[in-house]
Amino acid sequence: MVALTIHGETAAYERWLAQHVCLVPEDLTFKHERMGSGAFAFMRATYYRWARLWTELCGELGAAPAVLSVGDVHVENFGTWRDAEGRLVWGVNDFDECLPLPWTHDLVRLATSAHLAIVAQRLRVRRPDACRAILEGYTRSLREGGRPFVLAERHRWLRKLALASLRPPARFWKRLEQLPDVVRPVPAIALAELRAALPAPDLAFRVVHRRAG
Repeated sequence: MVALTIHGETAAYERWLAQHVCLVPEDLTFKHERMGSGAFAFMRATYYRWARLWTELCGELGAAPAVLSVGDVHVENFGTWRDAEGRLVWGVNDFDECLPLPWTHDLVRLATSAHLAIVAQRLRVRRPDACRAILEGYTRSLREGGRPFVLAERHRWLRKLALASLRPPARFWKRLEQLPDVVRPVPAIALAELRAALPAPDLAFRVVHRRAG
């Protein structure tokens, strides 16, 4: 097998992706520019590369027993949301690449992303401390059987931190309202799912083009 360069592997991945979803050329160009902005952004955008190389580079860690894993986990794939009862919850918020993997996978990738975020000055913590916190948190979750981080009931220090960094909703919605409508037809199944998620079936809405991630 001929080893692909990152350019060749990215092109191959995007050809495969185009067989399953509609790609927007302008957004791909924007993504490529972001990929070149630094190691952390590059890691976020190239999980297909990581998935192929990590067992080769990490040796025996890739032979650990498989468990249900996040896959494309990194420090910016954690956030807050409101649950069905309106409580503020913290945790992983991206499961696009979720699948069974060696249990070591998510720990290695999360620790790697923490290292890169620290180098890029996105995290203010020492690298050994970050790795220690990741391992301790994973171990404790296994020991306690896992539970959601409901910030109103536990982890009040995290709740204070989350509330202090919440963005003003008026500014958020103003930016969304200024986004352009999508040009391509939206699949009927996607529109049906959007309507089903609304608090009332007769609410008016429009679908806009937004870049994120």
